[in-house]
Amino acid sequence: MRRIVSCLALLLALATAGYAAQGGNNKEPLKIKSDTLNTDNEKKTATFEGKVVARQGDMTLYTDRLVVTYSGPNNEVSQVEAFGNVRIVQEERQATGAHGIYDPKQARIILDGNPKVVSGEDVVTGRIITYYVNEQKSVVTSGPKERVEAVIHPGGKNVGAKP
Repeated sequence: MRRIVSCLALLLALATAGYAAQGGNNKEPLKIKSDTLNTDNEKKTATFEGKVVARQGDMTLYTDRLVVTYSGPNNEVSQVEAFGNVRIVQEERQATGAHGIYDPKQARIILDGNPKVVSGEDVVTGRIITYYVNEQKSVVTSGPKERVEAVIHPGGKNVGAKP
């Protein structure tokens, strides 16, 4: 179960992007590459489109489109939203889905659209995977035609061995 929890930490990649954009003290630079970048000061958005790759430290976020929304007098990041082919990778762990949202005020990351979190051979799927950053907990919900599924492979060389 510990590996599943750490696997869900991959969703922090979205949080990392928002945290860095807010001037957090993470020393790693945030590098974003895309085919285009459109900013709209009236709507307070920055939209990266086309083969978006956002890297910070050992985490990488891949998506078709990334929209960063700002608000308030200091233009703080109010939401980071990834659309299409969302894939978050950190070492051997990976989270995928069609759509992801990071809400810094609620410190919550939501991944939907066939979300899947994989760590090694362990896999968790459901309709929606929600990660609560401050509480370091996650909730995976099912849909009307699909159930939550976790495939966990016990690890270690001595698992099942008799003393």
